[in-house]
Amino acid sequence: MLSLVLPKGSLEKATLALFDAADLSVHRGSDRDYHASIDDPRINRVRVLRPQEIPSYLERGLFDLGITGRDWITETDADVVSLGELQYSKQTSNPVRVVLAVPESAPWKSVKDLPEGIRISTEFPSLTERFLAKNGVKAMVVPSHGATEAKVPDIVDAIVDLTETGSSLRKNGLRILETLLTSYTELVACKEAYENPEKRAAMEDVALLLRGAIQARGNTLLKLNVASDKLAAVTEMLPSMSSPTVTSLASGDSAIETVVPKRGVNTLIPSLKAAGARDILEIPISKIVE
Repeated sequence: MLSLVLPKGSLEKATLALFDAADLSVHRGSDRDYHASIDDPRINRVRVLRPQEIPSYLERGLFDLGITGRDWITETDADVVSLGELQYSKQTSNPVRVVLAVPESAPWKSVKDLPEGIRISTEFPSLTERFLAKNGVKAMVVPSHGATEAKVPDIVDAIVDLTETGSSLRKNGLRILETLLTSYTELVACKEAYENPEKRAAMEDVALLLRGAIQARGNTLLKLNVASDKLAAVTEMLPSMSSPTVTSLASGDSAIETVVPKRGVNTLIPSLKAAGARDILEIPISKIVE
């Protein structure tokens, strides 16, 4: 039913892991294969292509659904439908930023300080030119095809580049002057395909599974039993996503199920035991669908 295009390159590994967690495992002959498949009746064609190209492919109707960054959607100015952010990136769940960076020794404090004719290298020439024009800066924008930060100061005076942590910029003696765009990965669709009710329903199913897999990350399921006189003390200790499920047992005790953050569970479990909980089980979860 749906043709799907996924990003190759820096987002590739994280994207494939997300689809696997969402029970939409992507199968390929090799890591270099651009053709793939997903054993799901809603998806009949899968390609793995450069994220820079994906918004334009979707706009032209070559694919129904795809994953790319807001940065590339903005750069290409593609007219696509967003089904929402997928908060993951190549290293963390934090967004990435498109930033203007200059040498540490440069005197400029803001974009408006940049001198006329400054040379700026970037993989985002359209986005950069719009940003500079908005701020009244006349610059020479030089398209880059990788290793942008290495071109300062011999080739260009500044760069506009993508960063997640900023560490690579600092290592190359650069500091961030401005942030042009904060970008999450997004699930986006061809407008024409989205207007088809059957395809839209399938897209929303896929989006639901992906969001559930992301929400499950960093959480775990706790199951435990507790005597009735200890119930209030134990439930007060649980940092649950919502009210814990409490079931009365034939013995008069209670069984509790709740989803809690994985971080800190190593200290939570002993505390629950000390408060009177017993038969404590920690169970991994693959997705949360609310």
